[in-house]
Amino acid sequence: MKPLRRVAVLGAGTMGARIAAQFANAGFAVDLLDIVLPDQPKRNAAALAGIENAAKQRPVAFFTDAARALIAPGNFEDDLGRVGRCEWIVEAVAENLEIKRALWRRVAALRAPGSIVSTNTSGIPLARISEGFDSEFRQHFLGTHFFNPPRYLHLAEVIPGAETRPEVLAWVASFCDLHLGKGVVPCKDTPNFIGNRLGCFFGAKVGLLAEAGDFSVEEVDALTGPLIGLPKSASFRLIDIIGLDVWVHVLRNLYEAAPLDPARELYRIPDVMQQMMERGWLGEKRGQGFYKRVGKGADKEIWALDRNTLEYRLAQKVKFPAVEAVRGIEDLGQRLRALVAGDDRAGQFLWTLFRGFVLYAARMVPEISDRIVEIDRAMRWGYGFTLGPFELWDALGVPETVERMRREECAIPENVERMLASGAQSFYEDADAGGEPGTRYFDLNAGGYAGLEQRPGVMALGEIKRARGVVKTSPGASLVDLGDGVLCLEFHSKMNALGEDMVQMVAGALDELDGGFEALVVANDGENFSVGANLMTVLVAAQEGRWDALDTAIRRFQAACMALKYASRPVVAAVFGMALGGGCEVALHAGRAQASAETYMGLVETGVGLIPAGGGCK
Repeated sequence: MKPLRRVAVLGAGTMGARIAAQFANAGFAVDLLDIVLPDQPKRNAAALAGIENAAKQRPVAFFTDAARALIAPGNFEDDLGRVGRCEWIVEAVAENLEIKRALWRRVAALRAPGSIVSTNTSGIPLARISEGFDSEFRQHFLGTHFFNPPRYLHLAEVIPGAETRPEVLAWVASFCDLHLGKGVVPCKDTPNFIGNRLGCFFGAKVGLLAEAGDFSVEEVDALTGPLIGLPKSASFRLIDIIGLDVWVHVLRNLYEAAPLDPARELYRIPDVMQQMMERGWLGEKRGQGFYKRVGKGADKEIWALDRNTLEYRLAQKVKFPAVEAVRGIEDLGQRLRALVAGDDRAGQFLWTLFRGFVLYAARMVPEISDRIVEIDRAMRWGYGFTLGPFELWDALGVPETVERMRREECAIPENVERMLASGAQSFYEDADAGGEPGTRYFDLNAGGYAGLEQRPGVMALGEIKRARGVVKTSPGASLVDLGDGVLCLEFHSKMNALGEDMVQMVAGALDELDGGFEALVVANDGENFSVGANLMTVLVAAQEGRWDALDTAIRRFQAACMALKYASRPVVAAVFGMALGGGCEVALHAGRAQASAETYMGLVETGVGLIPAGGGCK
């Protein structure tokens, strides 16, 4: 395969412009082409509007203004010949088979032989798009389904066409991983592929249960967000974000394209959504959907839709006694088991939802995926689930829940029955050996466990600690042997806030470096690198007049940072997410920083009138 120098993205709508932005974020030149809009003096108005919207929308699509400058606008009438200079052509026009085929016919006559051609369709079968094209085109044609917004959502589904060459698939998957920062999931050419097939079921099931149990919009979102390991957007809020029109389109597409789907009737559009569509209540893009903002400034309020009356009212704070009882349970699996064990409204809602979700996922093997691994990854990377459906089933307990399902007269998929009959008790199991982490997954087709391959370049601290333990540990920090003479200093306090544990562990890390390790990496598996010191403890100490204690703590933190700066071996900070205050200062004192693209770093103490205390002023 030729090295990539330039990409063409066809279609400058929300998705096309954001795909173009992600290529530009990775440093590649992009031709962004779209139709010539009637009655517009600028022939590239559609492409220019796409670039402008990508820069203005929240969340913003571009890393920097320099990335935006890498996109050259154009149009299909004057500039389509530009595709001939591009090694990869990505089509992201309307989800209409004839529109796509007509554009590809024009592109096929202009593209360079050997150039990759891919469609971002979310549901149209690839075989229908490429039907009738010559073999060389079809050998380089595939699906590359990015999830929106592609800057922030990790998933990229890669789908082979009827004749796609294996080396083309491998090259695209590697490029998406290494350059675009994607978690790549190979998919079959089935309706809605993996992510949206399972996501549609989950969302539609939530809607059905909400209606059946007369749950309010706020109640549903309280039950289907962080409480169960899902993003804060939960369910109805998520529809507002992606757009009700988009959600309805995806559901309708699945209903039409999968006539034999066991859950097909779930995908009928509910009356309330039909009425919302007719009124233009599509979500954030129209200012109202299941929620809307009322008022301005300090008087702004969030109102929620009453689905029975189609009237808005002030959003209510939701409290379920069973939910309040598990708030303090940090372990997600333990919390979920406690929730579904209850016979209250919340427990019954969640049990029925989880039961349907895991059974449906099992029935989709091997139709949409030969392995459970890809299904779990698609839901984690595309929808932000902490646990995919099979990981969720493991967390709930497979034998126990199957027995409960049998008592409730549910049909258990044959592949799961075979798994249990073989003596297996879970879909995944640890397979560490010789101090190296390993995992086995149950192959529902073969009827036995298979080793899960390592992802090149990916290390999970939790797995390493499970396989070989730790060099040293405390409640807030640990030292982990990464192998090859490299030591890791890991924070693991709540939100990775820095305290005395971390300061002491820096000293321990430097002792280990002098004792035989060759390098130190400061990293962790948390949601954020570090939110810095706990300012509340600083405030309390100041209010109580404990100035000597504050002075000592500051001096010790400064000394720890300086010790990192002048360590006898290389120190690298692997920074990601929020790196605030002291977290920023730790990174500043490392010899090098290997930063995630999504790093939000700064000395936020200044916002509350404090001077950064760990040496950040330098």
